[in-house]
Amino acid sequence: MSYYRGLSAVCLLILAPACFGFPADLFGYRQQPQLSITDFPQWVSVLARHLIDDTRDGDCTEQRFNRCHLEEWLQYLREIRQLPRRRQLDAVNRFANERKYVLDFDNYGLEDYWAIPRQFLGNGGDCEDYAITKLFSLSWLGYPVERMRIVVLQDTNLRVAHAVLALAEGSDILILDNQVQDVLSHRSIVHYAPVYSINANRWWLHTPND
Repeated sequence: MSYYRGLSAVCLLILAPACFGFPADLFGYRQQPQLSITDFPQWVSVLARHLIDDTRDGDCTEQRFNRCHLEEWLQYLREIRQLPRRRQLDAVNRFANERKYVLDFDNYGLEDYWAIPRQFLGNGGDCEDYAITKLFSLSWLGYPVERMRIVVLQDTNLRVAHAVLALAEGSDILILDNQVQDVLSHRSIVHYAPVYSINANRWWLHTPND
């Protein structure tokens, strides 16, 4: 599959209609569906920029990110495509987690910036950038977008904001986290308090169960 065909497959999946097949008890919290993702311009910008992004030609030995490096990402996804589902998830999580953690201000001079995969793979990034690249990776592998969400949450141990990718698998929700190499069930994580979650179609507020 060519570079452009690979991105086209991602784009078609990302823009597919939602089916809302996601368990409602993420980290033991209730979810309240909201209507429009336009409340989140950073996320809308990620979707738009990924659709129109064009990476310059270059050699993989260059430090500056180019089409050769992006092709390495797509080649990695092609290599793991035939693996069992759980091994695919582990591979996608590890691949992204190998990238360097860099604050948005150091990368872009902004307090908050949501990067597309090309930018993250070239520059490193912070927690939501790991989650975004994992989402696009799994979309390329055929995972339905309605079963995945970027989750913005509070880490109650570290008392900081954080973001992860959540994937609904049957009645469970699996968490791909840049702080953890293993893909874990949300039921095994007790120190995350979700604030909101979002995919390409809509977003959800999360509130504690009474």
